[in-house]
Amino acid sequence: MLNVGDEAPNFEALDQNGKIIKLSDFKGKRVVMYFYPKDYTPGCTIEACEFRDFMEKFQKKM
Repeated sequence: MLNVGDEAPNFEALDQNGKIIKLSDFKGKRVVMYFYPKDYTPGCTIEACEFRDFMEKFQKKM
């Protein structure tokens, strides 16, 4: 179980192009990661669009 402030464990996943990426590939960089229960649902689409829409605010915080 992770708690607020814990370091995220390294993991691997496929990106949108089928390429394997690792969290460790981004070491030293800030990463926004979000999870959702199912692809192609209104909820996941809204959440993804909100991240896109708030990109400028994220960048200002970095």
